[in-house]
Amino acid sequence: MKSVRIILSLTVVKEWKIYQLNVKNAFLNGDLEKEVYMCMPPGYEELGKCCRLKKALYGLKQSPQAWFERLRLVLSRHGYHQGYGDHTLFVKRNKHKVTLMLVYVDDMIVIGNDEDEITKLKKLLAIEFDLKGLGKLKYFLCIEIARSGTTVVSNQRKYHLDLLKETEKLGCRPASIPIDVGHKHSFRDGEPLCEEANGTTSYWE
Repeated sequence: MKSVRIILSLTVVKEWKIYQLNVKNAFLNGDLEKEVYMCMPPGYEELGKCCRLKKALYGLKQSPQAWFERLRLVLSRHGYHQGYGDHTLFVKRNKHKVTLMLVYVDDMIVIGNDEDEITKLKKLLAIEFDLKGLGKLKYFLCIEIARSGTTVVSNQRKYHLDLLKETEKLGCRPASIPIDVGHKHSFRDGEPLCEEANGTTSYWE
């Protein structure tokens, strides 16, 4: 989240444009360093035989790393360097011009003052991967982002509404305190805890 805030701050201070990209089926682009085998899919079964994977698949524990390493190699060949404090940040400098790309799995944010380089970057990624350009940044990591002139406003309204809808709490009302004063707990009181709902609140900012 810190890198996202820094990126948004740079777009305001430097008055740079900010774009969003997405790679479809990103994990399928990863190259496997070790041999991995799987059962044949339905319709292709042959007794005594299995399939050796040439590329990563969703569900393999090494797929995320394999995909990121493939992306890193592509970017490094074209002059991009990883950030020291955040390895998901890639930077390319050309004299007084700079281009930055922040990666989160298959979603990417691109900013900079070199429009020609940004265009080249999009074309490069489109050649290597199944790339989808999402235009100017509007939604990233559960954060809605709106830009007006030299101002960037971010909020998580959509994320909160989606969470309330999933947990069937859209009609709930706020309470000054969660329980009555002096209430004594019992192991059998209340509804079971919803681990999923508790986990999703970790994205609240």
